[in-house]
Amino acid sequence: MTTLTSREFNQDVGRAKKAARLEPVFITDRGKPSHVLLSFETFRQITGQTESLVDLLAMPESAAADVEFDSRGSWETREERF
Repeated sequence: MTTLTSREFNQDVGRAKKAARLEPVFITDRGKPSHVLLSFETFRQITGQTESLVDLLAMPESAAADVEFDSRGSWETREERF
C-alpha cells in the first residue's frame, strides 16, 4: 500500500500516478487519510462500468450524445435532438 502526504503528492504527482497504476494510493492530510488515487481501470472495476470514456468519446459525431455522471461516478449516454 502506498501512502503519501498531501505535500509529497503536490511535490511529485508523477510518482503518485505511477504508483496508482499498480495499487490505490492513499493521500493523507495532517496524518489522516483524505483521498485515494487509483487508475481509471481500477475505478471502472470498482464501479462496474462497462463503457470506457474512450469508447464514449469515439462515438461518431452524427450520434451526438450527452454524457451525464451520477453521484456514484457512473455515466450513461442519451441522444440529443437538435
